[in-house]
Amino acid sequence: MSFSSSRSSPQAAQAAPAAIDVTNLSHSFGNRWAVRNANFTVQTGSLHGFVGPNGAGKTTSLKAICTLLAPHSGTVRVFGQDVVLHSKSVRRTIGFMPDHFSMYRRMTVYEYLDFFGAAYGLTTAQRDRVIKDVLALTDMESRRDDLISGLSRGMQQRVSLARVLVSDPDLLLLDEPASGLDPRARIELMEILRELQLMGKTIFISSHILSELAELCDSVTIIDVGRIKYSGSMQALLQKNAEHPTYILGVQGQWPDLAERLQAVPGIVSAERVEGRPEYRIAFDWSVLDTSGLLRAVLDLGVTVVSFAEERRHLNEAFMDLTEGGLR
Repeated sequence: MSFSSSRSSPQAAQAAPAAIDVTNLSHSFGNRWAVRNANFTVQTGSLHGFVGPNGAGKTTSLKAICTLLAPHSGTVRVFGQDVVLHSKSVRRTIGFMPDHFSMYRRMTVYEYLDFFGAAYGLTTAQRDRVIKDVLALTDMESRRDDLISGLSRGMQQRVSLARVLVSDPDLLLLDEPASGLDPRARIELMEILRELQLMGKTIFISSHILSELAELCDSVTIIDVGRIKYSGSMQALLQKNAEHPTYILGVQGQWPDLAERLQAVPGIVSAERVEGRPEYRIAFDWSVLDTSGLLRAVLDLGVTVVSFAEERRHLNEAFMDLTEGGLR
């Protein structure tokens, strides 16, 4: 599609500055710190989740990144540019989709997108081409002449996303984009976001729907009481044990002494039967044994393997471990 951001090769993306670089960000409202010494980075091309309880500092951080709020201290850079010193330049590279969006409901879908295209300085020919592309991407081509007032919440959400894409931003900042959507609309929205990432967009998504973020995002930042509790890859966060990876082995038949035989294999730290199931939980040392070696050792024991997968904790579990309860 002509509007997509396929501007750099993978090699160029590696050399480029981070999409978002937050350093010691702090901001308070009166005597209450909304964000305190926050540090996190979002790499270019990633689909990054931003999660935290209500009042954790998500909206304040997001507004600072969007150039809508000047932090009291610290710096925020978008593609290497300070959001305070170079706010106009930063705004040309970002597209912000707020949680509660206001729309010109008496406009048609096309009129609405054309209005914003004109505001971005696009010519009539450019607007026609770009609007055609974004309507195709969001699957709203058949509704281009419908009044926005007659659209469902899910369709209005798509129009809002299409509006963000009209300027062809490199960084999409989405605040609760799936809020209020039915299950099908949420799934379809997630597919659109995956496609946008493949087009080269960096996507920063704030959401409370943890299960979807776990499937969608390759990295995540968790914030609580204004402080960053975790920022890094989703895979590392969801590992049960970072030092000793754990896999679940499903077997066919009865193997009364299999746990003991597995523990005798060099590199296996522990092996135990999963109660009530024909499965074994195996922890091993990466420095001695890799995954293929582990599976080979299991097969050498003559075991009939029916399943073999890494044991991962749910994002909900990690979230509860890292955040505090109660009212703020």
